[in-house]
Amino acid sequence: MAFPFLKTQDEAVGLSELEQTYAKGLATLRDIIAPSALEVNPNFIRLGKKLVRVFFVFTYPRYLNTNWFGPIINLDRYMDISLFIHPVDTTLALKNMRKKVAQLEAEISMREEQGMVRDPMLETAYQDLENLRDSLQQAREKLFKFGIYISIYGDTPEELDKIETAIRSILEARLVYSKTALYQQTEGFNSALPLVNDIIQVNATMNSGPVGATFPFVSADLTSDNGILYGINRHNSSLILFDRFSLENANTVVFGKSGGGKSYASKLEILRSLMLGADVIVIDPENEYQYLAETVGGSFFRISLTSENHINPFDLSIPRPDESPADILRSNTINLVGLIRIMLGGLTPEEDAVIDQAITQTYAARDITAQSDFSKVTFPTMGDLKTVLDGMVGAQSLAIRLEKYVSGSYSGFLNNPTNIQTKNKLVVFNVRDMEDELRPIAMYIVLHYIWNIVRSELKKRILMIDEAWWLLKTEDGASFMFGIAKRARKYYLGVTTITQDVTDFINSPYGKPIITNSSLQFLFKQAPANTEILQKTFNLTDEEKFLLLESDVGEGLFFAGLKHVAIKVAASYTEDQIITSDPAQLLKIEQAKQEMAKAETMAL
Repeated sequence: MAFPFLKTQDEAVGLSELEQTYAKGLATLRDIIAPSALEVNPNFIRLGKKLVRVFFVFTYPRYLNTNWFGPIINLDRYMDISLFIHPVDTTLALKNMRKKVAQLEAEISMREEQGMVRDPMLETAYQDLENLRDSLQQAREKLFKFGIYISIYGDTPEELDKIETAIRSILEARLVYSKTALYQQTEGFNSALPLVNDIIQVNATMNSGPVGATFPFVSADLTSDNGILYGINRHNSSLILFDRFSLENANTVVFGKSGGGKSYASKLEILRSLMLGADVIVIDPENEYQYLAETVGGSFFRISLTSENHINPFDLSIPRPDESPADILRSNTINLVGLIRIMLGGLTPEEDAVIDQAITQTYAARDITAQSDFSKVTFPTMGDLKTVLDGMVGAQSLAIRLEKYVSGSYSGFLNNPTNIQTKNKLVVFNVRDMEDELRPIAMYIVLHYIWNIVRSELKKRILMIDEAWWLLKTEDGASFMFGIAKRARKYYLGVTTITQDVTDFINSPYGKPIITNSSLQFLFKQAPANTEILQKTFNLTDEEKFLLLESDVGEGLFFAGLKHVAIKVAASYTEDQIITSDPAQLLKIEQAKQEMAKAETMAL
């Protein structure tokens, strides 16, 4: 039977050749990803407009420390690194090592018989071989043929030379030597590609320890597309860009000895956060933030016994739509009891109950109840509380102890209505001139006032509490600060806790919970006495502990969630002039201002 639709054999062959010709003209994936041109030179390959050079490591020292290859991996250059690890048969290796040990023993014995001076290199090689034989026989180690190939990229041969010199310098400092794959660039390039083809086969015999020390996943990188510049990554000189509000909470703790750079870094964060739209409120115990506030047009309030700035602790925040006046009144009453406890040096359970009742009656005397409109009432003062205590049975002792805050030497501080406004983007409360006895009280009142501001309006804010250990001196102050840190996320607030008294902070029952509720942590230069505590608290390695001891000003460790890197805080010249705390530098700035003012006066 004939089938006319079938082709003859000649026609089928001709069609196949046409199909093959057509297929050759089709673009494949290889054609798409291949460079437009390729030129092979003795010591580099030109791939399109880029040049690539391949070199290999050919010798290693007797000992390689852990992460010795980290500086190469973290180098801020485009490169491809291929590591080839070929297992070696242990039985064969032991057989060859037995022969080598016998040769070394014979040579050492011959030198002794001839009365020659001992050769330390021979004896060291003999001991190393014996130790390695023991490890191999006990299956504690294995042998491998290990090769490293590095491909570097550049636009010109000169740039390739510069990069290669930099890499070789790092390697040679560790007694690791490399060579360019001269006249073998094609083979080297194919070896460095992720194709698992070791074409050059320049390998050194190594046991498990040195191979493990070359573990490549050590790149320490901490950056994001949003946020501010915190500093320079000391591992690889990359930028540490981060948005604290992108984490599970925006809280930060900053530890460092005096002069370590913690306030400098905090002021730099303030300056850069303001540019990104965040409001910043600072509790400043040492008058370090005044010049910054004046420079950016912020508000600066001095809180002291003789200051004209007053804060009334009886103020109540205006309830938000999702809050009830009753909750705000109850919360403020509890906080006021804590304040009175700090002021009076503690309360018995009976006195605590009396104070709680007296505060409620003090508000009621001004017609302030859970149903009141807080925007239309006049808040009581500490004097009103004393008046209520005077009329209560069994409260005379409390009234007498409260007298100095109402009409005594401390009255100017606590017994006045609030007369400050906090409408600026940066607000600084300075408590430097407050006596040491009253400073924890002042910081508690300021923190309470700030918390009322935060609760009244949802806005992106940062609260910085410098020398926070003052608040931790009292249990009520520490508890209040921890409560704010724990609830801050709900109100779009990031709390920064800064302290140099690390021991007191961590030993406080609220110190460690504040740390665990802070997604960002800064550790600057530390005193030797504090490093052991910090190592246990932050699970630092010995190297990180020594890094903190040896860090310069503005250097330390930066933690963001589970990641952490070594950081160096960097500021521009203009930023530095605004935020510096160095007394010598501040003196120069002040002298320059005086000279400028003098020159302007003479010109007039």
